[in-house]
Amino acid sequence: MTRAVAVLLATLLIGGCGDRSASETAASSEHAHEEGETHGDHEEHGDEAAGEHGEHEEGGHSEALQLTAEARKNAGIVVAAVGAGSISEVIPLYGVLKPNAEAVRSVAARFPGVVRSVSAVIGQTVKSGSPMATVESNESLQVYTVTSPLDGVVTERFTNVGEQAGSTPLFTVANLSTLWAELSLFPRDRTRIRVGQTVKIRVTDSDDTITGKVVFISPLGTSASQSLTARVVVDNRDGALTPGLYVRGDVAVSQTQVPLVVPASALQELEGGTSVFVEDEDGMEPRVVKTGRTDGTAVELLEGLKAGEQVVVEGSFVLKAELGKGEAEHEH
Repeated sequence: MTRAVAVLLATLLIGGCGDRSASETAASSEHAHEEGETHGDHEEHGDEAAGEHGEHEEGGHSEALQLTAEARKNAGIVVAAVGAGSISEVIPLYGVLKPNAEAVRSVAARFPGVVRSVSAVIGQTVKSGSPMATVESNESLQVYTVTSPLDGVVTERFTNVGEQAGSTPLFTVANLSTLWAELSLFPRDRTRIRVGQTVKIRVTDSDDTITGKVVFISPLGTSASQSLTARVVVDNRDGALTPGLYVRGDVAVSQTQVPLVVPASALQELEGGTSVFVEDEDGMEPRVVKTGRTDGTAVELLEGLKAGEQVVVEGSFVLKAELGKGEAEHEH
């Protein structure tokens, strides 16, 4: 910026000297001599500034970032060529996670009696056959053990020592290795959602997604919400999901081919606008692009890139942070 100002000042001084009136040029020779020296100094300074500015322009890629192979690996940076792809039309559905009702069991006493001990507590993980309580039979006066009927987690407990055990459940055990995502489906979308379609499930306030399939669509609506229920079975063997959490399910109902697409992870908001980092022989440099349609995963590019150019598709946020750090250091 300083160099550009120097060039501008030199230009103004040169123009000012050329426009002097005849009365000014008729001034004393000593004054003219001093003016000439001053003018010469400014011209020399202007040429020097212009030369420096020219060098800056010739160098180009002033924002290009260069990282070693190790730094790229540590930052998780992945580069790929941009090209044609597809954009899906997505219908978002919202709902809640629930235990898989087909993997929930109520645990009751086999014979009426008095509860003598309770070993299971809510939240405890149990195996099929694990002891949960003991009951003294009213008829035989023998104490027998109540066990879990399946592998799972104790989700409810309805008894304590000394209470009567009858036909009502003592516990509820649920196997949470699969869950149901119960999603609200509104009538306007009913004809576009079908059993068997793939759904990307994302818990609210999380970027992690889990893929499942629609296994059931309720034939009856709910008057309170004026919606149907679309059920998706979700794999939860890693225990990352918890029943009761709100979720969003994205269902792709159609696809459109477009000339250029990039992953949504490639885009970053910079001072100049929505940008991607393009890699060439000078390094990785931000470039402003114009985007079109998106399905949340892929984004259509309308302007700013050509097919085949190398773009950072993963780890671009690291480059954004590095670029911001460099600008802050430059300002100081």
